[in-house]
Amino acid sequence: MEKVQILVATHKKYEMPKESYYLPIHVGREGKEDIGYIGDNTGNNISLKNPYYCELTAVYWAWKNLKADYIGLVHYRRQFKGKNKKVESLFDCILTNEEIDKLLEKNDIILPKKRKYYIENLYDHYKHTMYVEPLDITKKIIAEKYPEYLENFNKLHKRTSAHMFNMFIMKREYFNRYCEWLFDILGELEKRVDSSQYDSFHARFYGRVSELLLDVWIDTNKLAYVEIPVMSMEKVN
Repeated sequence: MEKVQILVATHKKYEMPKESYYLPIHVGREGKEDIGYIGDNTGNNISLKNPYYCELTAVYWAWKNLKADYIGLVHYRRQFKGKNKKVESLFDCILTNEEIDKLLEKNDIILPKKRKYYIENLYDHYKHTMYVEPLDITKKIIAEKYPEYLENFNKLHKRTSAHMFNMFIMKREYFNRYCEWLFDILGELEKRVDSSQYDSFHARFYGRVSELLLDVWIDTNKLAYVEIPVMSMEKVN
């Protein structure tokens, strides 16, 4: 059993980190051709929800099936940046096992550096890119089921930065608690929102809502973390 397992969510064949802590996982694998990676449709899974849940199908899979002291998630096109600068390819720059071990000696949670939105707050940014109704319904669910989180949820109307991309490395204890909370909220959201009213882009709102919920959970529980820069493996438009 690896001490740390970091899922690399992908839907296609791609160059992958060589360090042993990284585990490529084919998200939305159910009904798709095998591309050589473990699928999120094995064991206890929600692979069929991938068109709506995005990379969260990998998070759920890890929660239910992985055995490790620390669990993480990155993306095939987006990785935590390490300190190595003598490189032959971008993949030599990714956070290494050794760097992760050193970070985890003093930290239980590793998060990406916050993404800053200079013009608008997090709520308005979401409202201008997605239909906002699912986010408003999420607030109602939190008010009903987890009222202690409502204060930090309401800060979405003021805050202009967040830990985005659903990227993290987390001590198992925290990871379990986060998943229990997150998937309970999203499960209730499924009951209250008809995803079929949206096109394929906007139907992925579960993944987008969850990006904003991570900090709500972290801040409410007053959890300490260390931030690491994020690097893109491809040119960003």
